[in-house]
Amino acid sequence: MVLAIIGAILGAILGWLNAAKRDGNTADKLQYAVAYGIALLLVGYFIALFMAKSGI
Repeated sequence: MVLAIIGAILGAILGWLNAAKRDGNTADKLQYAVAYGIALLLVGYFIALFMAKSGI
């Protein structure tokens, strides 16, 4: 569960920075932050699920 939260936070930061690099306005930055946050949340969730199933 912790990996999913870290992934969501990291994704939001990366999305915000990516939109800022592309000179996006605040709405663009928020949209990128949410999209990247959700994507990395799912990646972190599946990593945590795999770790739980394999006994790590």
